[in-house]
Amino acid sequence: MPLDPQIVALHGGGSRRGVLLAWTILAAMSVATATAQSLPRKDLAQCIQIALEHHPDLKAAAAVVDAGHARTWQAISGALPQVTADYSANRRHSSVSTRTGGPIGPGGQAGTQSQTFNFYSTGVSLTQILFDFGQSLDAIRAARATERSLEADASTTRETVVFDVKQAYFTLLTAKRLLGVADENVLQDQKHLDLAQGRLDVGVATRFDVTQAQVQLANAELAQVTARNNVAVATETLRNTLGLEGPLDFDIVDTLDIHAVRLEEDKALGLAYAHRPELLSQRLQEEAVNDQIKALQKNYLPNVSGDAAYLFSGDDYPLEPSWNLGANVNLSIFNGGLTTAQIGEARATLSNLKYREQSLRQQIALQVRQAVLNLALAHESIRVSEKGLQQAQENVELAEGRYKTGVGNIIELTDAQTALTVAAGANVQTLSNYKTAIAALEQATAQPLGEEAAASGP
Repeated sequence: MPLDPQIVALHGGGSRRGVLLAWTILAAMSVATATAQSLPRKDLAQCIQIALEHHPDLKAAAAVVDAGHARTWQAISGALPQVTADYSANRRHSSVSTRTGGPIGPGGQAGTQSQTFNFYSTGVSLTQILFDFGQSLDAIRAARATERSLEADASTTRETVVFDVKQAYFTLLTAKRLLGVADENVLQDQKHLDLAQGRLDVGVATRFDVTQAQVQLANAELAQVTARNNVAVATETLRNTLGLEGPLDFDIVDTLDIHAVRLEEDKALGLAYAHRPELLSQRLQEEAVNDQIKALQKNYLPNVSGDAAYLFSGDDYPLEPSWNLGANVNLSIFNGGLTTAQIGEARATLSNLKYREQSLRQQIALQVRQAVLNLALAHESIRVSEKGLQQAQENVELAEGRYKTGVGNIIELTDAQTALTVAAGANVQTLSNYKTAIAALEQATAQPLGEEAAASGP
C-alpha cells in the first residue's frame, strides 16, 4: 500500500522511523507475496486427488477390501472340484499263517511266516460336491455381500478423508485471509501513529494521541504474529490430511468468494439415503447374515458328493493300476444342538443389524438437517457481514477525516479501526463457515454439490 504523501510531509524528522518501519513491512510483504506466487497453485480438486493417492488410511481400507475378496474366493473354492495327488513309499513287515503236513489236527502242523518288503503307492483323487440344496451357493453369497460391505466401508473412509482435506483447505484459506487482515491492520495502525506523531510535531495533538496509537499498533503486531503462526499450523494440517510426509511444495487457490450452492432438505435427505456408504454397508451386512442363516438351515438336509481315484500300487515297479468311483450321502442326525444354536446367534445378529440401521438412518437425517440449516445460516451471514464490513470501512474513513481536521479524537479513530478489523475478520469467518457447511453437506449426502466445479472454473 503506498504511503500518503501528506502524512510524510507532516511528519518531519520525528516520524522518519515510523516511515522506515512502514516501508520495511511493505518490503517484507512483497517478498512473501513473491515467494507465494513463485510456487505452483493447486485447487481443491487437485488436493483431493493427492490425498486419494497418498493417504495411508485409504491404502489400509483397500487392503481390507482385498482380504474380503480373498475370503469370497475361499467360499467359492469349497464348491469347486478338489483334486489331490499323492505318492508314498513304505517298508512293511507282516506275518502270514501257514500249514504243513496236512490239515491242522493229528499229523498236521500250523505256523506263521514273516516277511518284510517295500510297498509303493501313487495316484490322483478327485472330490466334488454334487448336491447340497444350495448351501454352498448361500455361503458364497454371504461372503460376496460381506466383501461389498467392506467396499462400502472403504468408501466411507474415502468420504472422511475428502472431508478432512476440504476442511483443512478452507482452514488454510481462512488463516491466509486473516493474516491479510492482520497485515492491513498493522499498516493502517502505523499510518494512524504517523498521523498522530505529525499532529504532535506541529502542536495540534497531545502526547496521549501518540501513545494511544502506539498501543493500538502493538496490539495489531501481536495479532499479526498470531495470524502468521495460524497459517503455519494450517499448512501443516493440510499436509497431514493429504498424507504427505514432506513439506507442501505448492500454494492453494483462494475460492472463499464462491458461494453458489443451494439444496433443499427433502432432496438432501433423498441423496443421503441413496448414497451414504455407511447405510449401504449396513444393508449388505444384513444381507450377508441372512445368507448365512439360509446356509446354516441347510445343515439339517443331506448333501451328496462324488469321489474318484486312479492309483498305482505294489511292492515293486512297475506298479499295478487300480481305480475307484463312488458317491457319498452325508446327513447330520444329531450334533448336540450346534446348528440350532448357530442359527439362533445369526438371527440375533440380524436383528441387531436392523436396529442399528434404523439408528443410522436417524443419525444421517439429523446430520443432513443440521448441514442444510448451517448452510442457510452461513449464506445469510455472508450478506450481513459484507454489509457490516462496508459500514466499518466508511466509519474509518469518517474518523480519519474528522481526526485530520481536528474535529475527532484519537480514541474515536482507533475504535473505528478496531471495529473495521473485527468486521473484516468476521467477514472472512463467514466465508469460511459457508465453505465448511458445503463440505459438511457433501459429506452428509455423499454427493458433490457443484462447489468444486465452480471453484475450478474460469
